Amino acid sequence: MKKEVNSPSPVKTEEIGEKFAGAILKARAWRRAKVISLEGELGSGKTTFLKGVAKGLGIKEMIKSPTFVIMKKYKIGTGRRQQATRYFYHIDCYRIERPKEILGLGWEEMLERPQNIIAVEWGEKIRKILPRDYLKIVFKFINKNTRKLSFKIHG
Repeated sequence: MKKEVNSPSPVKTEEIGEKFAGAILKARAWRRAKVISLEGELGSGKTTFLKGVAKGLGIKEMIKSPTFVIMKKYKIGTGRRQQATRYFYHIDCYRIERPKEILGLGWEEMLERPQNIIAVEWGEKIRKILPRDYLKIVFKFINKNTRKLSFKIHG
């Protein structure tokens, strides 16, 4: 399945991210964590999109790209029916040179919990260690403000 959406502004990109979070939360259960690989040039809207995703997941904290710390972990807003703690991991691979560098962050442990959601900016840099099933979102510049977001499920 592939879907494309044009976003005319950062505000709209964030809104798309928020709606996307709702769809992820309603999606059928996966055997492992839900992994989202975000790809695109610097400034193409990846972090802006993830701000919307975090909002849609009920995360109140300010979302910033973890370029220098590589990874940030956020507790997903809890609902009454939710029993297990769920986490949203935001990983930025911009400074990563080899996929193995991510393994030291507890990558395998993150993947083991099906209730986790893992968003990886610059996911193409660790494609070799991405799980078989993941969602890829490619961000492309159309003009100064407009971006094309292409969603594709792998696996």
